Amino acid sequence: MSWLLFIPACFALNMAPGPNNITAFATGARLGFWAGFLAALGRLPAFAFLIAITAVGLGAALAASAVAFSVIKYVGAAYLVYVGIHMWRARIDTAGQPVERDIRALARRDFLIAITNPKAIAIFTAVFPQFLDLAQPVAPQFLWIGATFLCLETVAIAIYVAAGKLLSGVINQTAIGRTLNKAVGGFLVFSGASLVLSH
Repeated sequence: MSWLLFIPACFALNMAPGPNNITAFATGARLGFWAGFLAALGRLPAFAFLIAITAVGLGAALAASAVAFSVIKYVGAAYLVYVGIHMWRARIDTAGQPVERDIRALARRDFLIAITNPKAIAIFTAVFPQFLDLAQPVAPQFLWIGATFLCLETVAIAIYVAAGKLLSGVINQTAIGRTLNKAVGGFLVFSGASLVLSH
C-alpha cells in the first residue's frame, strides 16, 4: 500500500466542499470553533460504519445493487432537502445566532447527513481498494486506511470550522446570518436534488 499516494488523494476527498463540510463551516461561523467542531464530529461514527461494511464486502454489494443504492440515494437526497429547508427557515436571534444550539442535535444531524450519503459508500468501495496490496492481508490494510481517513476527516473538520469561526465577525450579524442560513440551506437542497439526478 502506497501511503505517499493515498494520503494526498484521501485528504483531497476529505476537503471536498460537500454537505457535511459546508454545514460545519456554517456552524463554526455561528456557534464558534468548539461547538462547531464537536457537532461536526457526529459524522465520524457514520463514516467508520460505512468503512466497516465496505471492509467486509457489503459496500461492494450495495454499490453493485441498483435497487439498494437507489434506496440509499433517495433517502439521502430527501434528508438533505429536509435539512436544507430547515436551515433556510431557521430563526436567527438579534445577535445573528441560530436559535438551535444543542450540540447533540447538531451532531446527530451531521451523522444523518453522512450515513445517508451514497457517495461515501461509492468512495470507500471504489477508491480504497486502489491502494490495497492484494499480496498482503487485506484486513489490516483496510484498518489503517480507514483510520487514516477518519484522522484526515477530523483535520478537514477543524479547517472548515476554523474558517467559519474566522469569518464569524462578518457573518454573525442578523442580516448576514440569515443570508448564510439561506445559502447553506439552498446548497443542501441543491445537493439533494443533484443526488436524485446523478447516476
